[in-house]
Amino acid sequence: MLALNLTVPLSLGFTHPEDYLIFIFHILFATSSALLAGSVVIGIVSTRALRSQNRFLFMLNTSISDTLTGCSVFYLGLFDVQEGYPSRNGTFYILPSFLGVNVLTFVFAQFDRYLAVCYPFFYKRHITRGVVFGVCALCWVYTFSILAVQSVVPVASAAQMNAFGVIVLQAIVAVKVLMTIKLYMIARHQLSREAPSSEKESKKESLRIIVFVVICFLALWSPSFINISVKYVTKTGLMFRNEATNVFAIMARFNALSTPALYIWGSPALRAAVWSSVWSKVFKRRKTRLIFEPICVKQCLCCIPNTQSNIIEAYCMTSPLKMHQRFMLFLN
Repeated sequence: MLALNLTVPLSLGFTHPEDYLIFIFHILFATSSALLAGSVVIGIVSTRALRSQNRFLFMLNTSISDTLTGCSVFYLGLFDVQEGYPSRNGTFYILPSFLGVNVLTFVFAQFDRYLAVCYPFFYKRHITRGVVFGVCALCWVYTFSILAVQSVVPVASAAQMNAFGVIVLQAIVAVKVLMTIKLYMIARHQLSREAPSSEKESKKESLRIIVFVVICFLALWSPSFINISVKYVTKTGLMFRNEATNVFAIMARFNALSTPALYIWGSPALRAAVWSSVWSKVFKRRKTRLIFEPICVKQCLCCIPNTQSNIIEAYCMTSPLKMHQRFMLFLN
């Protein structure tokens, strides 16, 4: 990491006050998105009830991608990086392609919800966990196999493949829009005819989450997509100095923070799992450290003979984290 910092310059020259704000923003954004998406990953993996449901497997796949996207901002946002053909200190589109994994995952998740609601018997019989695992793996294999081919062919061929990928992405976005409209109509009409049950509430919750997530994803990612399409078609478009100052790329990467936040907001089960698996332990440890303050023992030393109190106080100064436990054993 030290060699990397010495060879790749920082993204900003720090000649203007806004440079400091942009740099701090990238640090906060990278940390927040990695922690939030990572907590969703831990919450799903550590909860068997969530792992057994297909919709949470899709959430897990996108959350892994969002965690890696947040970590990638530590490089894309802090150092002078320009992805493209030609690139400058680029990563062969590896780091930006984590968002591409999310695009494919959202499409398959939309089809999954459509089959679960409209064809429940077919869904329960054929769409197993193994199928969902295979689909999630396919999103990663397809995305990075294309990158592997682009990295070994000449630059001209790689640029043509990238342009073809943009065209394919246009078709995928069109499918996402149509599926979002279809899922909204399903949620509004078909589910209203079903009898109240826990399965109905689960379907409504999953449809609501996927619709909101996809709408938010398209709203944040569309400006970057439109700008890339304009540059390929007209050779104009907006140009930026690097990835750190690319407003459209920053908006697209913001999905790494908004998507897990919408997951936690829309699913009480996931919210409880994340709290019990991650954040409750963090805050409990913090609370425990606050209880283990030397003053709480010193206030009770008056109840013990002087010789013994001196021994306890000396021990508390050397091992404050264990002093409360040893002190209570001594009293007993």
